[in-house]
Amino acid sequence: MEFNSEILKNKTAVITGASSGVGLATAEAFAKAGCNLVIAARGEEALSNAASRCLSYGVSVKAVPTDVSDYDQVTHLVNEALAVNGAIDFWVNNAGVMASGKFEEIPIEVSHQVVKTNLFGYMNGAHAVLPVFKKQGRGVLINNVSIGGFMPAPYSAAYSATKFGIKGMMECLQGELSGEPDIHVCNLYPQLQRSTGNMHSAKYSGLEFKVPPTAADPRDTAEQLLSLAIHPRKDKFPDFQSWALKTMHSVFPRLLVNTASAGMRVLMKIKQGAPTSGNILNHSDKPYKIYGETSLPVPSRKTKVALGLGALALIGVLISTRKD
Repeated sequence: MEFNSEILKNKTAVITGASSGVGLATAEAFAKAGCNLVIAARGEEALSNAASRCLSYGVSVKAVPTDVSDYDQVTHLVNEALAVNGAIDFWVNNAGVMASGKFEEIPIEVSHQVVKTNLFGYMNGAHAVLPVFKKQGRGVLINNVSIGGFMPAPYSAAYSATKFGIKGMMECLQGELSGEPDIHVCNLYPQLQRSTGNMHSAKYSGLEFKVPPTAADPRDTAEQLLSLAIHPRKDKFPDFQSWALKTMHSVFPRLLVNTASAGMRVLMKIKQGAPTSGNILNHSDKPYKIYGETSLPVPSRKTKVALGLGALALIGVLISTRKD
């Protein structure tokens, strides 16, 4: 997906969670399109690496170490962004963490921090930047929500709570701002990513699992986030898989949730690793890159299309059966 760099040239974009995974891919996408960047994450080394990568596109890049769960640090991030050229054109809420395992076996301080980083982090970003947008009379708030805003992730209760919460909060803000034609709140609902996110996540299930090769390409997701900056819309599903999952859950919610949970229970009987808090309580360790490890080689685009058509046919059969 190519964009005219003149559209974003000299505009300022703030991107949280920009040190790896989808956030790093998004920073590169905005830089390639000509945006000045203000990138944020907790780890200074990872953030410095991200800044170096983005500088290669010839744009201005400011790295601001930030814990989005701390409102004071987020307001500092806003001030640093305004110092670039006096305006913030785009704010991408992306920073997020995940903990998986039996709810009662995950330390409560870990679950609390998942909520603080994910839900409070997006809340802090919106609360700090919307006054700037209103003063300017324009601005685009882009939220990388995840398909988790529509359906729970198995054995990830706190994470699921945050994604449902983000969806509700941002839908409410869309209503509040409906009288501001040049201020937009945009939500993207991507599926599981082939990024470093899973490698950095907290795991209390005993599983050392890798993401399936059919997971979404983080660069594709980044391009969809960029597209919302160019053509704002309230809600967007970036690919067929995310739409299909949402549709299947809306038709057979219990079947989908119970089947996914049952599958996790079977896998959790095979203990392959010790519990880890991942990047919940501390910043992410290496690798500081976009792509993570997959369980199998990534299929070709043609194979993905075939799988998508098969899934579409299955959805059609299931919906037809339900109507009967």
